[in-house]
Amino acid sequence: MESNTKDKGKKGEYLETGIVFDVRSLYSWFMRLRDNRNPKGMRYTLATILVLIMLAKLCGEDKPSGIAEWVQSRAELLVEVLGLRYAKMPHHSTYRRILADCVEASELDALVSEYLTSQVGAGRSVVIAIDGKTVRGTIDQANGRGEHLLAAYLPEEGIVLAQVAVDCKENEIEAAPRVLESLDLRRKIVIGDAMHTQRALSIQIVQAGGEYVWLVKDNQPRIRWDLEKLFEVEEPIAGLACLPKDFCSAQSIDKRHGRLEERRITVSSMLRDYVDWPYLEQAFKLERRFTHLKSGKIHQDVVYGITSLPKEKADPKRLLGIVRSLWGIENGLHYRRDVTLKEDATRLTKGKAGHNMATLNNLLLGMLAHKGYNNVASARRRFDADPMAAFALISVL
Repeated sequence: MESNTKDKGKKGEYLETGIVFDVRSLYSWFMRLRDNRNPKGMRYTLATILVLIMLAKLCGEDKPSGIAEWVQSRAELLVEVLGLRYAKMPHHSTYRRILADCVEASELDALVSEYLTSQVGAGRSVVIAIDGKTVRGTIDQANGRGEHLLAAYLPEEGIVLAQVAVDCKENEIEAAPRVLESLDLRRKIVIGDAMHTQRALSIQIVQAGGEYVWLVKDNQPRIRWDLEKLFEVEEPIAGLACLPKDFCSAQSIDKRHGRLEERRITVSSMLRDYVDWPYLEQAFKLERRFTHLKSGKIHQDVVYGITSLPKEKADPKRLLGIVRSLWGIENGLHYRRDVTLKEDATRLTKGKAGHNMATLNNLLLGMLAHKGYNNVASARRRFDADPMAAFALISVL
């Protein structure tokens, strides 16, 4: 991998070492990145460093020190399978420095998203969830806020379509248009929490050929009041009939993670010509009840929302499924990055190291999801026991 390409065939890249890599391999994609280092004295290419990081991460290591130890302990194997010139592997400070200063974060974000969506069958699902996350391992005295990243995510496939850094002088509302303008929204449904329930964003999505589903909370007090009044239970008055309403409902009951989850959605089109909101077609009220089976404790809440989807395109049952997918970005992406990949516990406060590591975490989760690994921790234990399986995964997906 350290040699220059001598010849290229239809199926692979042939290096001077004799090692053959498929042109679709992760290494070949990493070769597209600019390396901002001075080439004088450079021992390992940027692509090789990133491949070593990904191999170690696939096998269970997350912090630069653990990555360096894993790589060093398998130096003999890595020299053979990767065709490396040197048996001495990089120090953990090298990984930190490269992630901090030598990789353009926006370029890596774009490359990872393009790589994941280029795989066979990827990117076909309809619902796109947008949500942000602070990488807490980047917080220090100089940056009390830390790196905050906003992602557009396919919950059904586990793929991050786009990710941008939210500047310290802005918030997710200002960053969201940048994320969405980079995507093809035709026939897509964008869903977001109350922060993203904005008129301008609604217009941008529909004019780009997509649809929106927003939750509504107190940041939009007028429409929140309208929704509460619409779905308010009317007390019958003697001699007077209640006003007719077009309510339709659907419900679901699931038992998972030690709790019983009951959801009921009620949908109406009555606000379509009443509320001044761009392209509004339906409004909904979602009632959720969670019963913890072991303790018997019950948690209930009510969520309101609006959508540009007419009832012909989204009946209550489908709309319930779409709304539920919003929490897929929290469970399938943010939770796994935090807990399984120890993102917030990994101190990376220099340069763009935290941002770039988060992007590599997106890459790892997307690769595993595409291959059907639902339990990320279990998959990493398997790869650690058989590193060649991890190598096969990144050689060609």
